[in-house]
Amino acid sequence: MSAGALERVIRRAGARRAEAAEHCELCSEPVPADHRHMVDTDRGELLCACRPCSLLFVRDAASRGHYRLVPQRRIRLAPVSTEPLGVPVGLAFFVPRADGTVSAHYPSPAGATEWEVDAQAWRQVVDNCPQLADLAADVEALLVNTAREARHHWIVPVDDCFRMVAVVRREWKGLSGGGRVWPEIERFFAELTEHR
Repeated sequence: MSAGALERVIRRAGARRAEAAEHCELCSEPVPADHRHMVDTDRGELLCACRPCSLLFVRDAASRGHYRLVPQRRIRLAPVSTEPLGVPVGLAFFVPRADGTVSAHYPSPAGATEWEVDAQAWRQVVDNCPQLADLAADVEALLVNTAREARHHWIVPVDDCFRMVAVVRREWKGLSGGGRVWPEIERFFAELTEHR
C-alpha cells in the first residue's frame, strides 16, 4: 500500500469515528460520553443534550415546551409489589405521564414492549410506596427486576431504563435469552448507585 493510500485510509477511519461520536440532538454540538438526556414528549423520544442545552432547559422551565431534562436521581426502594399492575414478566419499568396515565414497559429482543397501566392499580401501588408519588412525569420511572429470584426496585431516570433495554437487545440469544443476558442484567443492576 502506498503512503497516499494509507493516508486516505487513516483519514476515512478518523472521519467515521468523528461521524460516530454523539452529538446534541438540539444544537448538533459534540457531546461527551457522560452527557445528559432530554425527553421529547411530543415524539416520545430520548435525545442527547450538550451541557449548554441541558442548562438552558433546567434554568428556563417555562420555555421548554415538550422537552424535559432527564434528572439524575436514583433511589433504591424496599420491595414494591407490582402484582396489581398485571405485569406479565419480572423485568419492567413504569413511567408516569404528565396527563396522569402510566405506561409500563418490559424489554425484549425487539426493544421495549409498552402497555398502559390501570389507573386504580397504579394508585394502589403508590399507596403502598408513597415515594412513587414524586416520580417526575415522562422522565423518571419505577424500575423492577424480580426475574430469576432477583429483587431490585428503583426510582431511576428513564435513560437508565433504555440502557437496560439495550442490554437485553444486545445480549439476548435464542428463545430463552441464552447464557449471557441474565448475568448482564444482574451486572446492570449491581452497577446502579443511589444519587439523590
